[in-house]
Parts: sequence; structure tokens; C-alpha cells
Amino acid sequence: MYLYDQNDQKIIDERVKQFRDQTQRYLAGELDEEKYRSLRLMNGLYVQTHAPMLRVAIPYGLLSSTQLRMLGHIATKYDKGYGHVSTRQNMQYNWPALETVPDILENLASVQMHAIQTSGNCIRNVSSDQYAGVAADEIEDPRPYCEIIRQWSTFHPEFAYLPRKFKIAVIGSAKDRAASQTHDVGLHLVQNAEGEIGFKVFVGGGLGRTPILGKVVNEFLPKKHLISYLDAILRVYNQKGRRDNMYKARIKILVQSLGVDKFRELVEKEWKAILETSSVNMELDQKEIDRVKAHFNPKNYDGAESNSAAYQKQLDENPSFRTWIKHNTKDHKHDGYRIVVVSLKDPNNPPGDVTDKQMTLVADVAEQYSFGEIRTTHDQNFVLADVREDSLFEVWQKLKEGDLATANIGTLTDMICCPGLDFCALANARSISVADQLNQMFDDMDYLYDLGELKLKISGCMNACGHHHVGHIGLLGVDKKGAEWYQITLGGSAEEDASIGEVVGRSVPIDEVADSVKKLLTVFVEKRIDGERFLETYRRIGKQPFKDYLYAVEKPLSSAGDSIHADS
Repeated sequence: MYLYDQNDQKIIDERVKQFRDQTQRYLAGELDEEKYRSLRLMNGLYVQTHAPMLRVAIPYGLLSSTQLRMLGHIATKYDKGYGHVSTRQNMQYNWPALETVPDILENLASVQMHAIQTSGNCIRNVSSDQYAGVAADEIEDPRPYCEIIRQWSTFHPEFAYLPRKFKIAVIGSAKDRAASQTHDVGLHLVQNAEGEIGFKVFVGGGLGRTPILGKVVNEFLPKKHLISYLDAILRVYNQKGRRDNMYKARIKILVQSLGVDKFRELVEKEWKAILETSSVNMELDQKEIDRVKAHFNPKNYDGAESNSAAYQKQLDENPSFRTWIKHNTKDHKHDGYRIVVVSLKDPNNPPGDVTDKQMTLVADVAEQYSFGEIRTTHDQNFVLADVREDSLFEVWQKLKEGDLATANIGTLTDMICCPGLDFCALANARSISVADQLNQMFDDMDYLYDLGELKLKISGCMNACGHHHVGHIGLLGVDKKGAEWYQITLGGSAEEDASIGEVVGRSVPIDEVADSVKKLLTVFVEKRIDGERFLETYRRIGKQPFKDYLYAVEKPLSSAGDSIHADS
């Protein structure tokens, strides 16, 4: 993984001192609220319902065991003993006292971490595929390019005050595990007819009040032009993005209003000017790419096949272990290894929350079994990317001790959930209690396995932090005269087949959410063919059968449907 040089460390150390002074002046009454607001947002600090919320940057989701232990320490000393993994692979703390935030930032800086540019109208934390570097299906590891973008964008003076926040995702495989088309810029590593590897560039994605998927602005961008082309996109946005209306200030609105062809024309013009007139060499040469790549060299995977017989014996003799392997581990590009997904979706805890003790446990397991590295995921879980097959049984046992081995990855209960009204001042409705309601109703794992892959996503308001627009089933909290209701969308996807979900019909009250989801699943089980996923069935039959059954007063679908109700 990337390690800070002297320049990196100096930047964050000086930022800590600066913010400590700013906070002390604010608490002393020497800085007014509005001036301090812009300063705290530059350092990832929000004001929420009960307390400040601090968002810690985890670039492209990669952590060392030392860093995860520090996050656990911060949860213990400065919060209420836990943190929350966000859909941008960051860590959020919901209960820090304002006066302690400079101390937290100093702790983070001691392990090469910070909260810079995790909020505000700037280029945010760059996200990526949680399986980057080890995925069997990737063309090339995207993390070096994420790191190059991080170094280019941090404190970029021209883009410090954009019209709105700006999010970039980079992936290296045809399978999109980073929701890249919902980003302001999505970069896909692709190979052209000549065998060269470059980037397919998507622009103008985003969710929130106006959900839009990114559009292709460049089919093949050579690697050497990555930074100059991103610079051109940002310049066009900075110049022409709306600043008179925050709801229309994102680049997605600009691309939509201009049309992608006109936007492309403006970017090409700006890009040409950069290449011809810039006093700084904007070309990304192979030497610089290789320098950054060296930080992500493959691990020593020698000798992993030695105890494959023991691993097979454990699979044969332990059905629970076998089930966990099936659902919570993924293929690795090196024989004898698997990728382990550490579930932060234990049904007794809010989705994405992780305690200080759990962070320490995962750090210890990573250090012993996975080269001391951990990834955070877009789906709000952890990943141990490099576990030997003959160590998987021990890893599973250790994770079970910390309630981290729920075998539910890819199922309905592996849901994405924002903090909602329980914490967020912007929310209209709760998300965590809805997740709990769903976990209580759908507690039969055999039933969930029979349903197959199902992406359920919950947002407490239109800002869509829970990505409900791109859930196979999406739940959006809305306020109706002080009561919490939920709008249901179906058919969304954040993957390579990305789509925005359709609203089924009228919203339902909070105490009917789980029952409503149950009805939708009854239709799915009745109508699916040949082992279809929920998304495939929905796309084949459309919204109407789901709508008819959801809102029918008394209308049994069939005897098969009745049996599903009884089982669940």
C-alpha cells in the first residue's frame, strides 16, 4: 500500500496545527459560526442532530492493520465505542466532542490518515473496487491511478471551491463493484483493439434529488493523459457549473442541460488548451506510473497449495463453514488464496457499524492472515483480500467470536443503510430502525439463500446516502406531516448494468415496510424462472405485477405465494 513521504506527512501535520488553532479561536468566540463552518467542512467535520460527525478519509478503501487499530482507539477514546463505514469507503464517527476533534486528527496523522476533503465543495475521497489487485477478472490494478488522482487533487488550488462536491471512482474490471456510473467521473480501465490499456471515461453521474447515470465522454483515453483530461473536465465544470442553486450545481445537471456531445466538445477544447499552453507538464509518464505502482507490488504468494487437502476436509466436515465460504469469500487471482468479506451486517447491529473491539479483532486477523491489510467496501463491509485457503477455517472461527461472520454477503440482509434520522439533521425518516425491522422479519437464512442475490438499499432522505435509487429494492424515507413513510423503488442497479429504479406507487408507513418488502418477494418467487435474480425478473415482467400485489387489499397470488409467506 502507499506510504506517505515527507511532503505528505508535512501537509497533514500542518493541517492539524492549523485546525487546532481555528477550533480554539471558535470556542473562544473569536471566529463566528459562518467562518468556522467553512473551515470545519474542509476537515470533514459536520454538525448533526446530537453531536458533530467526523468523516475520516480512507483513500480507495485501503487500510493497514495499524491504521484500523487507530480507528478503533479513536472510537474508544473519543466516541461511543464504534464507527460507521460509509458507501464511499470512509469511516464516520457520530459522537465526538468538538473540542476533541483536533486531538483525533493528530491521532490520525500519526498513522498517515486525515479527514481532509471528506466534505465541502471539493474533490472528495477517490473510491475503487474493494477487490482491486486480487480480483481474477481485472485488466489491471486501479489503485495506483487512484493514488495518482489523490496526489493531484489534494489541495488543488483551482478546485478548492467547486460549485458542489465532486466524486471520482476508478475500476479495473468489466464488473463494476464501485458504483462508478453514479459518480461525477467514473474511470474504467479498458483495453483497445491494439492491446493498449487506457480509460473509458464516464461523466455526470450522481444520485440525490435528481438521479442520473454517467454518460461516456471518452471511449478510450490513453493513460498519459489521465490528469490533463481530468483537469479539463474540472475546469469546464468550475466555469459553467451553476452556483445560484445548490440543487442544480452538480456536474450531472450541467451535462444533462448541455447534452453530452456539447459537454464533450467543451472538454476537448479545454484539454487542447491545457496541452498546448500549460507551463506545467501535465503528461503522466510511465516513470511516474511505475513509481506509484511500486507501492502496490504483489505479495509473496508462494507455497499456498501445501495444505489444500486440509482445507477440503474442513469444508466436507463443517456445513456452517462451507456456507460461509460460499457466501463470504470470493475467487482470488492466485491459486491457494481467497478473498474474505467480513460482514458488518450482523442482524443485531445497524448495517455498516463496527465496534472498537471488532476493529481491533479484524486488525489482528489481517496482520496474522492477510499481509496486514484491510479494505472497506462500497457495500459497508470489510475485506481481507489475501487469505490462504488453509487459513480460512481459523479466520472464520476468529471472526465468529466478534460477530463478524454472518454468512449473508449478497443477500437481502447485506443491505446498505445510511444513518438516517437517528443521527442526520437532513434526514426525513429513520433508516436503522427500518433495517432492524427487515432483519427481524427475514431471519431465515435458507429463505434468503433461495432468493439469491438481492441488493436492498435504504436512505433517510432524498440526498440518497443509502443509494436507494440503484437498489434492486430501494427504500426512501419521506416526511408526511411529521410521520415517517417510505417510497419504494424497484429495478435499480449500481453495477455494469446500471439503472435507476422505478417508483412502484404510493409510499407506505414505517410499520408496514417489512410487510411490503415481503409482498414484493412473494411476487418475485412466484414469477421468476430458471433461477433468475430479483433484478432479472423485474426487468423481464416489469413493475405492474409487483404494484398490483403490493397494493391489493386481499388478493392471494397463488398457493406457491402463500407458502413463501408461511416460510418467511
